[in-house]
Amino acid sequence: MAIAYYAEEVKLPAIKKKAVGDWIRKVASLYGKRTGDISYIFCSDEKILEVNKQYLQHDYYTDIISFDYTEGTKISGDLFISLDTVKSNSENFGTDYTEELHRIIIHGILHLCGINDKGPGEREIMTQKENEALALLPEEDRKS
Repeated sequence: MAIAYYAEEVKLPAIKKKAVGDWIRKVASLYGKRTGDISYIFCSDEKILEVNKQYLQHDYYTDIISFDYTEGTKISGDLFISLDTVKSNSENFGTDYTEELHRIIIHGILHLCGINDKGPGEREIMTQKENEALALLPEEDRKS
């Protein structure tokens, strides 16, 4: 069972893979889950748009698309993250790029743990859970 990182059409971001992996496992355990195979595919806006159209019939850009293969308490999935959108989000929200990247990384894990963000009030709950999870990542691993 592994957490893997791939890059398509972009350079792999400089994240501390061991620290991030430990953090992901810790957050999952808070929700009574353990990690199975999780693949992060970092990509461009154009690639995520292509994935969104092809698999979800959505014609728009997004920061993350989660394909959930979770079985029981073992979370698994493919998580596509657009680094272009992460960068524009960090600029729009006035946040550090690396911190925004970690927010999106854990956002995907929270989805795999069963937290949604599309219904009424769910976005606020997701943001709260992201903030709680980010607080568990040591400060030195959170900033660029």
